[in-house]
Amino acid sequence: MATLLNLLDWRAEQREQRKREFGVMAGGAFAVGVLLFGVIWLGATARLDSQIQRNERLRGEITEIERKTKEIQDLERTKANLLARMRVIEQLQQSRTATVHFFDEIINTLPEGVYITSLKQTGKKIEITGVAESNGRVSTYIKNFEGSQWFTDPRLVVITSAEKNKTRTSSFTLTVTNLTQPQAQNPDGEG
Repeated sequence: MATLLNLLDWRAEQREQRKREFGVMAGGAFAVGVLLFGVIWLGATARLDSQIQRNERLRGEITEIERKTKEIQDLERTKANLLARMRVIEQLQQSRTATVHFFDEIINTLPEGVYITSLKQTGKKIEITGVAESNGRVSTYIKNFEGSQWFTDPRLVVITSAEKNKTRTSSFTLTVTNLTQPQAQNPDGEG
């Protein structure tokens, strides 16, 4: 019977075995490393894509909010313009009725024997020039203005008397203040 002798160095075989195991382990570690790197890369890319999508959505919402803000500002300007127009219309309505009341009150305060030759308004001050049959009628005219709800502060500026064709007349100039709204009457009847 023949015995087989192993002439190979058992240490070299063991070394080769370890090299193969090391190669397999190194390859496995490399594969795990590549796989781990791939997973991390995919996770980071997914998070980056997600963040980019959120940023785009936020930009879109910011653009929409800016558009709505501009629209609101335009509406507020339009509202302010409309309110200003309404105030002008209200003032015109008031001044229209105030003009009627102005002339109506001028006529209502005018006593018999007094004739107006000119009216001049500067702001709220009105200068009235006229002719009266006597100084007493001018005094009555001033008293009528004192009792008026639409006029205040009557002041005689000048009065001159003249005689023409045996008729004595008084030329006068007086000023009063025009009120936009009538004064409320006190219970005792004074303005």
